[in-house]
Amino acid sequence: MSGEPILIAALSGRALAASARRAGYVPLVVDAFGDADTRALAGDARAIAGALRKGFGKAELLRALDEMAQAAGSDPIGLILGPGFEDSPKLVGELAKRYRLMGCAAETVARANDPKAFFALLADLGIEHPATVFAPPQDTQAGWLSKRAGACGGRHIRRLGRGKAASAAPRRYFQKEVEGGAFSAFAITGACGTAFAFTRSWCAPRGREPYRFGGIVSADELDADLEARLIDTCLALINPLQLVGVVSFDFIVSGSEALLLEVNPRPGASLDVLDDAGGTLFKAHISACRGEDAVEILARQWRPKPHACAYLYADKGAVEVGEMDWPGWVSDVPPAGQRIEAGAPIATVHAEADNAELAQATCAKRLEKLAGVVYGSQNDQDN
Repeated sequence: MSGEPILIAALSGRALAASARRAGYVPLVVDAFGDADTRALAGDARAIAGALRKGFGKAELLRALDEMAQAAGSDPIGLILGPGFEDSPKLVGELAKRYRLMGCAAETVARANDPKAFFALLADLGIEHPATVFAPPQDTQAGWLSKRAGACGGRHIRRLGRGKAASAAPRRYFQKEVEGGAFSAFAITGACGTAFAFTRSWCAPRGREPYRFGGIVSADELDADLEARLIDTCLALINPLQLVGVVSFDFIVSGSEALLLEVNPRPGASLDVLDDAGGTLFKAHISACRGEDAVEILARQWRPKPHACAYLYADKGAVEVGEMDWPGWVSDVPPAGQRIEAGAPIATVHAEADNAELAQATCAKRLEKLAGVVYGSQNDQDN
């Protein structure tokens, strides 16, 4: 295979692998799923059983990365980490000793995911954010959420019962619930400057998981004042957190308020809807991490289309995936024979269109269609 090899480790490595391929690299992927399309994209791929539930173990992860690096034929240019290391900054540090880390350092990961340090920094900088406390709130009538420090995605977020006493739990903190629109600022930042794009996301609530991730769409042009305020907030955090490469900032926009929820110091879901056919965001990430001018690459090459993607969950019950001819607009394809437990993600649906609204609407229709196919296939097997 032509192209330079690059190591990727994430709970799901498919989005990074796809972007790397589009950019002309050969991705060597370790993740928790081992989806069929990830394996097809990768020059080599390893799935670590149990990583989704308990995180990556140092020995097993290093062994997988070392084996792929040694078998690659030429030295990988570095290692990119996706979601899955938020609560493991020490592991990030160990990986950085062994490979050239293309992304934020362990110290950045630690500070961005330590609620006490992070929200103290926001207070020092005068950055607006929801009220946040580290002991159970006394007045739960006001509406509070319990969040797990160092978690990714929204399945860890719980809504406290109004009027009911809240109890402390390890690694959990409490944040005032704010109604509004969920926006993210996607940034590529480095020594030569920072470029921004924006996405909007929505939830797929289920039972005790009111903030379970539903999907994401590249945002249409934002109000100029709102965009300026979001960018100013992001820029204020780049140096204090020592951010580099692809990162994202999650906001809740309520009326005239734009409240910062968290900073993700690594590539995430936005990559799926903002990258283009040439893998320009991946190229720019590599350049930024090398100290080169990523902004110039984006200005010259980046040509994205309005794009939405959404998760199909096993909300109609556990399902065993059969032999299927998956549509081209589906990714994160589970291998035939895999059992998906009730409520777990099955696959990701995509849609491109002339505008974001149409892309999101098409995505919703495709979710319904795919659910019918998956569960119809299950019924066929059962009969």
